[in-house]
Amino acid sequence: TFTVEEAVETIGFGRFHIMLFLIMGSTGVAEAMEIMLIAVVSPLIRCEWQLQDWQVALVTTMVFFGYMMFSIVLGLLADTYGRWKILLLSFLWAAYFSLLTSFAPSYIWFVFLRAMVGGGVSGHAQGREENKQIIAMCSCSNPFLSLGKVFWLAGSLLIIGLASVVNPTIGWRWLIRIASIPGILLILVFKFIPESARYNVSTGNTGAALATLQRIARMNGVAMPEGQLREPAKERRGRFKDLIHSKYLRTTLQIWIIW
Repeated sequence: TFTVEEAVETIGFGRFHIMLFLIMGSTGVAEAMEIMLIAVVSPLIRCEWQLQDWQVALVTTMVFFGYMMFSIVLGLLADTYGRWKILLLSFLWAAYFSLLTSFAPSYIWFVFLRAMVGGGVSGHAQGREENKQIIAMCSCSNPFLSLGKVFWLAGSLLIIGLASVVNPTIGWRWLIRIASIPGILLILVFKFIPESARYNVSTGNTGAALATLQRIARMNGVAMPEGQLREPAKERRGRFKDLIHSKYLRTTLQIWIIW
């Protein structure tokens, strides 16, 4: 018998992981563009709607408030219904509300819609972190993990470059529409991303997990380990109150402060 982790290590790093890295890394581009968008749009909406400083600041606050609240909800849903479904939902959600933002008739609507965009963007992390772990299991020193940070930088530079051209010509509303394009394009390549084999085996769906592992092995041109895929031993899952247990409280508080 073999586990998912043993299968992933046996299969090793190959074409599948490069494809996965490029697709999931591109979510960082889309995410950075949506988050950094406020920085290049705020001066324009301030003038258009005669906003005060606190009103401009509230836009950014609400984006991250939506990110915070929905990341909890989407994390729980991803554990229940799978990473793939929630990742696809988050891209549809973020792209939909981002496009709606470009038609916002007032400041209140703009703030609300950007908070919804922040909520959708928070779901990107559910799949991205899962796939980082898959790539990390293949090689502890894999350079792709470090290169992943380049995608966020690329998205930030891209939105700033677009703003310098689009804002003075066709306006901030068109900038928002253009910024939503990467997220829409990513929806089209979702068929190439399989559901997490680790998630499937944890829910008892070993057939689907095995099919995913076999697909990865074929793309990498290697053989699967011999034997049958076994389910991991059932363990008690983590709970929120574990974070504030005396054993972990100090670490929890330190991580929260750092973030």
